[in-house]
Amino acid sequence: MISWIWGVLAFISINLSLNFRSAAVFERPIETAVVLLFCSGIGLFLIRAVIPNFFDATYRVVDEQIHHFPKDHTLVHGGSNPALFVASRRWRLGLLPLLLVVHDYWYKQRRKANDDATPYEQVSGSIFQRVFLGHHRFIPPAAILSITYLFIASLATSPQSTYICPISNLDGLSVPFIQVLGLLLDFVVLENLSAALESQGHTTGAPTTTSPVPLAFIILASAVIVASGGLVAFATHPREWIWHDAWLQQASASKTLGEAVNEYKRRYKRHPPPKFDSWYRYATERSSTVIDDFDNLMEDLQLFWAVKPAEIRKRTHEAISDPWNEVAEIKIRSGKAEIGPDVKPTHRWMLDGVIAMMKNYIDKVPDMDLGFNINDEPRIAIPYNDLQLLHKDSDPIEPSKATPLNEFSKDRAGSWNHSDPSSSYRPFIDYSFQPTFHSHGSISCPPSSFAHRSHLWDTFSLCTSCFAPHSTRFFLSNWTLSASPCHQPDLARLHGFYLSPAAFKPSKTLYPIFSQSKAAGYADIRYPSPWNYLDKAVYRPTDTFHDPSFAEKESTLFWRGATSEGLSRLGEWKGMARQRLVHLANNASSSAKFPVLLPSFPKVSANARYQPTYTTHHIPSSLFPELGLNISDIALVNKIDRCWDADCPTQLKEFGVSPPSDFQAHWKYKYLIDLDGAGFSGRFIPFLQSRSLPFKVAGVFREWWDGRVTAWKHFVPIDIRLHGLWSTLAYFHGVNAVRRKRGRSITEMKARTEEGGRIAEEGREWVGKVMRKEDMEIYFYRLLLEWGRLTDDARDDLGFGG
Repeated sequence: MISWIWGVLAFISINLSLNFRSAAVFERPIETAVVLLFCSGIGLFLIRAVIPNFFDATYRVVDEQIHHFPKDHTLVHGGSNPALFVASRRWRLGLLPLLLVVHDYWYKQRRKANDDATPYEQVSGSIFQRVFLGHHRFIPPAAILSITYLFIASLATSPQSTYICPISNLDGLSVPFIQVLGLLLDFVVLENLSAALESQGHTTGAPTTTSPVPLAFIILASAVIVASGGLVAFATHPREWIWHDAWLQQASASKTLGEAVNEYKRRYKRHPPPKFDSWYRYATERSSTVIDDFDNLMEDLQLFWAVKPAEIRKRTHEAISDPWNEVAEIKIRSGKAEIGPDVKPTHRWMLDGVIAMMKNYIDKVPDMDLGFNINDEPRIAIPYNDLQLLHKDSDPIEPSKATPLNEFSKDRAGSWNHSDPSSSYRPFIDYSFQPTFHSHGSISCPPSSFAHRSHLWDTFSLCTSCFAPHSTRFFLSNWTLSASPCHQPDLARLHGFYLSPAAFKPSKTLYPIFSQSKAAGYADIRYPSPWNYLDKAVYRPTDTFHDPSFAEKESTLFWRGATSEGLSRLGEWKGMARQRLVHLANNASSSAKFPVLLPSFPKVSANARYQPTYTTHHIPSSLFPELGLNISDIALVNKIDRCWDADCPTQLKEFGVSPPSDFQAHWKYKYLIDLDGAGFSGRFIPFLQSRSLPFKVAGVFREWWDGRVTAWKHFVPIDIRLHGLWSTLAYFHGVNAVRRKRGRSITEMKARTEEGGRIAEEGREWVGKVMRKEDMEIYFYRLLLEWGRLTDDARDDLGFGG
């Protein structure tokens, strides 16, 4: 709302200046607008000083308890979520107007000075003449504008990003140089624009003036930008948050086969696939909580309805035809499954897990060939325009027969036999060790998206506009949206998959590739991971490593892991999420400050009863022990992997390494943080099964279970930028009161042990219902039936009619 005040002030000043001629100031629209903006800024600053919580965000909550905490849905009373805090405009924007008008005065207006000026004009040099009528009259308002901007920016500084400026080298020294270079480049661009517009006026015979009109409007636009930026920075949070109860009955279960068939038709506008009755019986015999909601599965398959079955089979053969493609084959014939040739021994376990997952129902699955991605990274990235065509051609159509056929076509095995079995194809390209965000990660986004319009290089500042759409203040509030790259161009420098993947062979054609996880925008087909099905990482407490109740656990944020996100050879490690987490917890310099949302009590009369407000404190890391926030135990283990040349010893010097710990040792800690590596993290399901509270970093990858658990109900989400980690930890762990000599004193915030324990227990209970091994089998069974229909030449006539 306050941004509108600025707009109204600017609008009024321009209207007055254009419609009245009785006062000298109204003949100077640009000066008028700038002065009004400046005065309004000072006034708002004074209001902030007198009534601090006029601008400070507040949670008016009794006993410091936030009952309506961010959930995985948008606000009830508004559209988009408010930003956590507003990005500071680059300081060069504040200096740019002054630089432009000084250039205009020195090189243009000064040269145009009239030699025949009156003696009074030449001698008096009055202040009025210099300020309001002189050739350099634009310099004072531009100076005021720049001063105002820098003043506001100093009050609304954006927090630093967690991108690493290493203590072991001098990389940080290049940032000021690049900023100055950016200021000069901005100046050159705008000056040439102004000159071009002025030149156009001379060419067309339009009347010209000694005033740099285009420049004046640039200054006015800058003033509006400064005004809105500064004011939003003051108004950091809405006064009242009213949230939906996030938990929707998304996993509703039909009670009968007929209900399940009708619900399927309602959701997906098609008949269920053949053998759906067998699948339903299998699911209900295993007490499946989820019967109806398989939206992830159907979304993964939707595009293939735009591709003819014969073409799908052809592309499958091409993908599995050459070991270089790193796509392994599983062949299903007459109720038996076998692994194709040329599978790497290191990845054989993955295919064994897939076969084990389908052994109980393999006789119900039609003949087919399947291609499994043996790399961690996803493979299929479809450009936006191609994606729109595929969506258009994949809309459901009514069966040509009134009663669909509940049987797959005969002789399916023959349809999968390629005319030249020995032929070899390489439809993928090797894009390992290269940046992938702009070449593949964001190509599915609309051309108008922020990801396409902005290429961010400033890794020092936190891109608040990148996470505002899926966040509310420090907290991630929309888990699903947080995966989208389309509004987050800074993701290009925040994860190893986008910085420099170790094994990435993508295609921009829709090949049928089954992957354990995929990034948003990719078209791989997800299936339950054999890693979890085969208990590669398992929740199995012992007498030595038991799992106490949440209240009895050590109040520690714990993580152990490897540098497995991507390969670093030119400093890419500085943006990788795992390295940033370790640096954030252990390597912060004594001067580093971190934004933490903490309570404060405004000064009021002795008789007044006032509830605490929650405001942002920029706290130096040296104060964390006194606050009680030095509770993290986060480290890399064994050695620094996936690096070349100097990046290996540099990381070792920066982080050090710790010996590995037993996986079952996790359960003694209250808070377990989980991050993706080169692909999905296989630890999250065991973390959910424990009595600890999982902090899940919203990384790049999403798995088959996405949507089955809910952020803030079953786990605590953390943005990949990690800027909200300390605020989240402070919320659950609490902080000690600290009286500071400089800066705001910090009020005690009580620990939310009950709330943390409740989320941990609800997650533990729910994962035991919807993410069991039986649920993996049920999901994969349904996926194979759907895929069997998609690859059948008679697919438009197939289905289970009920």
